[in-house]
Amino acid sequence: MRTDIFARLDREPEPPKIEVPRMTRTRLALFGGTSAFYLAIVVAVLLSTWLVTLDWKIMLFRPYQQWPEIHGFLDYYVVLGQRGPTAVMVAAWLGWRSWRQHTLRPLLCLGAALLLLNVSVGAVKLGLGRLGPHYATQIGSPELFAGGDIFPSGHTANAVVTWGILAYLATTPRARRYLSALSAVVALGVGLTTVYLGTHWLSDVLLGWAAGLLVLLALPWSEPVIAVAEAWILAARDRVRERLRERRRLVPSLPVASGGPRPVREPVREPVREPVREPVGVAGRRAPATRG
Repeated sequence: MRTDIFARLDREPEPPKIEVPRMTRTRLALFGGTSAFYLAIVVAVLLSTWLVTLDWKIMLFRPYQQWPEIHGFLDYYVVLGQRGPTAVMVAAWLGWRSWRQHTLRPLLCLGAALLLLNVSVGAVKLGLGRLGPHYATQIGSPELFAGGDIFPSGHTANAVVTWGILAYLATTPRARRYLSALSAVVALGVGLTTVYLGTHWLSDVLLGWAAGLLVLLALPWSEPVIAVAEAWILAARDRVRERLRERRRLVPSLPVASGGPRPVREPVREPVREPVREPVGVAGRRAPATRG
């Protein structure tokens, strides 16, 4: 007997009515506050303020040497912020969601979020060119414009976006609250783990949290584009299906008797012409002609 758990794994008979998030006043206020925080972190690092001093104090403290017993676990935990593994895991889940709900929106939202993340974070990384703690050259320096790509933390921003997109796509308020809390804990842990391992400054992590949150808060602006892309993809799929059906109709088929085997067409063989044989006489003589 099937239970409700297994019944919920089946595909829904028709697409459910999903409320698409809108850019509300609350979201706009959060977007503005996060943008201000983002700008404040960048300015604090550019001016070599107390934040840079704190970065160096934590780096010289070397947390990985103070608590070596958790180093092995955190080496695996930090994978939750790597773009490749996390994107594959989240895409697999959202792909099942897309199939079950007859919509491409979950996968398209993930693609739009990762695109925004790569463009925004990558541009700042390359523009500021900050070196990481392991490659720092001068104590007390912000290590900017030195050819690095550490600021903001890509691990942290990716953890915020890839796990936060699950909360963004939740269909019930309860699921959204639980997934928001879970993604926040994961992103917080990934960011602090990079500081523990010495691969990022603390200011890198702060900016990574803000960068990832900005991407999630800006997603409602991309919903119209996602809707157009989904309609175009589904229309293209329907055109391909229709062409395949037309090709199947054009292929002739032989009638099949009910319950009998399907006849197989045998290739038509042309008759083989045998060569004309002439009578041959004794060697050196011609055969005598018959009279009468």
